Amino acid sequence: MQIIYNLLSLQYNSRIRVKTYADELTPIDSIVSVHKAANWYEREVWDMYGVFFANHPDLRRILTDYGFEGHPFRKDFPLSGYVEVRYDDEVKRVVAEPVQLSQEFRKFDLSSPWEAFPAYREAPESPKLEAGETKETK
Repeated sequence: MQIIYNLLSLQYNSRIRVKTYADELTPIDSIVSVHKAANWYEREVWDMYGVFFANHPDLRRILTDYGFEGHPFRKDFPLSGYVEVRYDDEVKRVVAEPVQLSQEFRKFDLSSPWEAFPAYREAPESPKLEAGETKETK
């Protein structure tokens, strides 16, 4: 995974781009001590992608629930979870319930999901005439 910082100095009217690579085991040093505005962005990258920033003053989730497991923008994240969270007026708190899908969107009877769209269907084969045959004789 590649992390890119785009920094702008309004005082000197100059830009700098810093690129670094990250993985799940190696943390990246936080730049919050140098650039205070990076606090929110590093928290967002932690929350969505799971990149850990060492020496960050407040590395906690901001876009997902605190009990959320995983990181939604990673390629290994499942598209459909097992629980959904909602606020219940009767118990006056947030409750987590098993997911109940109103439609079975993952079951295809087709060999290719594109076959459902008419523009992408293969045209039926037209009858081929042999040499010497006409339409009436066939």
